[in-house]
Amino acid sequence: MPLPSPTDDITRGLNQRPASISPKYFYDQHGSELFEEITRLPEYYPTRTETALMQQHADGIARAVGPGGTLIELGAGNCQKARTLCRLVQPACFVGVDISADFLQAAVQGLRDDFPGLDARAVGGDMTQGVVLPADIPRKGRLVFYPGSSIGNFDPPHALELLAHMRELIDDDGGLLIGIDLPKDVQVLEAAYDDAAGVTAAFNRNVLTHVNRLIGSDFDVQQWQHRAFFNQEESRIEMHLEALADADVRWPGGARRFDQGERIHTENSYKYPLPVFTDMLARAGFSRAQAWTDDRGWFAVLHARP
Repeated sequence: MPLPSPTDDITRGLNQRPASISPKYFYDQHGSELFEEITRLPEYYPTRTETALMQQHADGIARAVGPGGTLIELGAGNCQKARTLCRLVQPACFVGVDISADFLQAAVQGLRDDFPGLDARAVGGDMTQGVVLPADIPRKGRLVFYPGSSIGNFDPPHALELLAHMRELIDDDGGLLIGIDLPKDVQVLEAAYDDAAGVTAAFNRNVLTHVNRLIGSDFDVQQWQHRAFFNQEESRIEMHLEALADADVRWPGGARRFDQGERIHTENSYKYPLPVFTDMLARAGFSRAQAWTDDRGWFAVLHARP
């Protein structure tokens, strides 16, 4: 079955009620740069908490993973977390996978410069549609690395599908190293997705600029405002774009009227209790899991094996 084109994918979401845009379209070049800025904001705790957690438990993670294998990072971005992990486990091969291919190429070249003996590859692609790795990538000792609690961007059924695909990428001697954001105080959560400097708002609105380029639409970015809040019932942060006034949006072959106050749903970020997530790992084919958490219980890194 052929995969949907970005145009089909985006216009289908825009025609839904309520409308939606997949968060994978956040990551054009500018969106990737804005996200890197978000990770340095004082309100955005996940990146620095996960980094500190991996430093605190570096020896235990290194023992669990083992040296010299193939490290596959999904959603690799700037490869900064992979750089830290490469120093820790010294893989023979690194494969970065990201939808923002140009941004990834530069990041992987930086890894080659920092680790001259490392066979480092960049694979541009949409991991939600299945990752196809180059045929010469060794299967023995593969570690799939998915940091940053990015698994929370998928609703639970799709998260389970993605975890099952990660299981397919490894043999029985491989593993998964994954970060998840844990439930916590609502004020802390909402501030992390609606920072005082407005960087997350700019990141959210930039998706409309990217969509305009991809499908030829005429969104006026200034007509939309950022909304982020915690949905307690679903245990997730939701991000939306809300129309400040009535807006008629057109694209080749279609159009949609948005009333003032109408929203486009752009992202979810689920916050999983640790027992719930370990159960999900088991259902995806990972029967053994070891978890490390920070002192506040805000974040967890798990190493899972088949």
